[in-house]
Amino acid sequence: MKVLGINGSPRGKGNTALALGEMQKEFARHGIEMEIVHIGNKAIRGCLACGACSRNRNEKCIIDDDPVNDIVGRMKAADAIVLGSPVHYANIAGTMKSFCDRAFYVAGANYGIFAGKPGAAVVAVRRSGGSNAWSALNYYFTIANMPVAASTYWSIVHGTAAGEATEDAEGLQTVRNAARGIVSLLTGAPAEFEFGARTSFIR
Repeated sequence: MKVLGINGSPRGKGNTALALGEMQKEFARHGIEMEIVHIGNKAIRGCLACGACSRNRNEKCIIDDDPVNDIVGRMKAADAIVLGSPVHYANIAGTMKSFCDRAFYVAGANYGIFAGKPGAAVVAVRRSGGSNAWSALNYYFTIANMPVAASTYWSIVHGTAAGEATEDAEGLQTVRNAARGIVSLLTGAPAEFEFGARTSFIR
């Protein structure tokens, strides 16, 4: 089994990457491979609402600006999908929004090519807007007939500088638990969630 993680941060080694890496380690513990692709630093334009993907039904967006179509193919081939983004103005990063709008439009126009695949969202935030961005990512899963993996809290990590999220023990626990939720959906085994971490950020 294979999970595809998509890093929508402009920074390839920031806190979004850290959260995805935490999930990658958790999947490895269960013998599941996770590939992480970085799209947040790419020039990806938004959806044109042209309807060509519905007319053509070739599982591709008509805009030819890789890596969108390549990654849509990888998403179709994967057993589960993780979307990761930093928070920009209480929502997901702009490039991630452009990518997801197009990828999930293609999926829906081609009779639900992501349907049934478990999905999970992870978000990195400095202070506020994390749950809004987390919800925005999950909207893509729910419109694509994808079951959303459970965790023990919203899978959000806090930090500004790269690596600061390592201090958010509870956030990292929720990220690992989201991975365990995907494992449960993929294998049918009950999820064995972690409990106990608590990070309140008052110093």
